[in-house]
Amino acid sequence: MTHGDTTGDFTKTEGWLDWYDGPSKPQFTLPEGAVDAHCHVFGPGAEFPYAPERKYTPCDASADQLFALRDHLGFDRNVIVQATCHGADNRALVDALGRSGGRARGVATVRRDVTDEELAQLHAAGVRGVRFNFVKRLVDRVPTDSLEEIVAKIAPLGWHVVIYFEAEDLPELYDFFSGIPTDVVVDHMGRPDVTKDPDGEEFALFLRFMRENENVWTKVSCPERLSVTGPRALPKEIRDGELQAYTDVVPFARRVVEEFPDRVLWGTDWPHPNLKDHMPDDGLLVDYIPQIATTAELQRKLLVDNPSRLYWAD
Repeated sequence: MTHGDTTGDFTKTEGWLDWYDGPSKPQFTLPEGAVDAHCHVFGPGAEFPYAPERKYTPCDASADQLFALRDHLGFDRNVIVQATCHGADNRALVDALGRSGGRARGVATVRRDVTDEELAQLHAAGVRGVRFNFVKRLVDRVPTDSLEEIVAKIAPLGWHVVIYFEAEDLPELYDFFSGIPTDVVVDHMGRPDVTKDPDGEEFALFLRFMRENENVWTKVSCPERLSVTGPRALPKEIRDGELQAYTDVVPFARRVVEEFPDRVLWGTDWPHPNLKDHMPDDGLLVDYIPQIATTAELQRKLLVDNPSRLYWAD
């Protein structure tokens, strides 16, 4: 489905892929209390304008549409992560949390001048973490001293830090990340290059990072971002043919789930910003889960116990 070329007064980035509005019903039955621990809301732009400094302009993807997907897939709760297209204006996120009836928590983006009062308001709304984006094509990198100031402000609230980076940048950032005193959640396993050996040096560095830092968690999400093998056609057509998708990502994610079962999370990444070649069927993504968490115990930790501990402990 095309969700329109404009969002309020904003024109979508040329070539933008809109989210797929006909997701199949998953064959895999999620455990009771399952959490989609990585998803977003975009606008609507007419109500929650996109940030002037954004690197992209998306289609609208509202809280009501997110919660409809939650119910369709069988999730109980969501963790909504502030999208870079909204910058540090968290109003769309806070609105979505308010609409959730307590069934969503949030990860915000804040600047170094954020006040304790503003943080308290975000906490009351359901925010439990802040996100730092180190992907150069998406944001202008923030100096690490600014990030250290923010961490000092959010630590007393018991919040954690979410970091988004690409595998090639981990050597440069390793020491800084290792020095963060709060819990740290890495988005999408640090985006490994799945054409490389999962036993190779690059992924070994990421595994070492998790072993050496017991406060580090990771999301084993977004196979559609990492995969080279596919799908490359409409995902539902591949699923109906009983072919498993994104199999090249499985060895990486399964290894992380099995070695760090108490520090992994999973999310849809709906509405899948900045994908270039295909838009996934979210039902197919749910059916990917048993490939990487192969037992009921691992599935419950990944989808229920771990996100509950991190986001709903208070």
